[in-house]
Amino acid sequence: MTAPSPAVLDWLSRLIAIDTTSRDSNLPLVEAVAEHARSLGLEPHLFPTADGTKAALVVSVPDAAGSTSGGVMLSGHSDVVPVDGQAWSSDPFTLDVRGDKAYGRGTADMKGFDAVVVAALADLVAEPLSEPVHVALSYDEEVGCIGAQPLVDGMASVGIHPRVCFVGEPTSMRMIRGHKSINLVRVTVRGLAAHSSLTAQGVNAIEHAASVVRYWRERSDAWRADGPFDEAYPIPYTTGSVNLIEGGNGVNIIPAECSVTLEFRSIGTPDDDRADVDALIAFCRTVEERMRAEAPDQEVSVEVDVQTMTAGLDTPSDAPAVLLGQELGLAVQDDKVTYGTEAGIYANAGISTVVCGPGDIAQAHKPDEFVELDQLAQCEAFIGRLVEHLRRG
Repeated sequence: MTAPSPAVLDWLSRLIAIDTTSRDSNLPLVEAVAEHARSLGLEPHLFPTADGTKAALVVSVPDAAGSTSGGVMLSGHSDVVPVDGQAWSSDPFTLDVRGDKAYGRGTADMKGFDAVVVAALADLVAEPLSEPVHVALSYDEEVGCIGAQPLVDGMASVGIHPRVCFVGEPTSMRMIRGHKSINLVRVTVRGLAAHSSLTAQGVNAIEHAASVVRYWRERSDAWRADGPFDEAYPIPYTTGSVNLIEGGNGVNIIPAECSVTLEFRSIGTPDDDRADVDALIAFCRTVEERMRAEAPDQEVSVEVDVQTMTAGLDTPSDAPAVLLGQELGLAVQDDKVTYGTEAGIYANAGISTVVCGPGDIAQAHKPDEFVELDQLAQCEAFIGRLVEHLRRG
């Protein structure tokens, strides 16, 4: 087993100790990294949210001429999923190295990568580089990749336009060129409450929401049966599911409100995804019409809230990011992954992007989440090869 450097483990310990569950602020983490960057003579850029509770961060190491134009972006996210209700055998916010594994919330997804690239800043500033390097940390990736587009916009506002990007999500250090899009929609049905013995006087929100669930299941079954298909994925078609239902407040009350949250992970184009959402909206309008027919003089409605449409990734095998990855010892993979990342957002911004990072996605979001120390060492070696490559020019 190869172990990572003490500097990487030190940063991993510091990052794990900061609880950046998506519902909470990430400012203590990004400010710690920004302070470290300043100690190295670098000027970090923070792009705060409108309410000031969170921020994206970019630390640019200029090239030998002092320019931050173009270059290589090393992208991570700062947030983690909750530990609520999970049975951990150690404190999830204290790094616990046992044997060949490091345990803690975010070790795999994805503070392991974050620790490696933050630790590498000292090496990056040590000698002139042929291209700049940008270390980027977003927020709210775990709740819909919300922070990636503001990060892209923020970089553009300060003249940072990376040429290529490595997104360090856990891939066991395999270079991934493709993943599905993530689309999340919340449908809220507002009917009319009544005593359950007087059904004709109410409009049952749960029953009408159930027709949306049935529609979505039929759409999902059609994707499974009819495609389109891409055999590079372990599940080679677009998938859909209903993941959350909330409604009703008593067994003897006709429910006045019900919300349904559904998602689909698509192998299609952004236009395909938009068409599927539009079809869902059109179906919801027919549900609303049926509700109004039951109570013409009442305020009933179906509200559709498209919470996120995060682009998929389909980077060609001859793209600049893939070619650079090959130069640095990564193998080109033909397989794609079903989970989503921020990579598609960066690719849509014109940055050639692949996904490659330490750890296994199978360990993410679980109690006793871990990353193997050898994975961290492999990632550190990869970043070391990048530094050497940029020094040689």
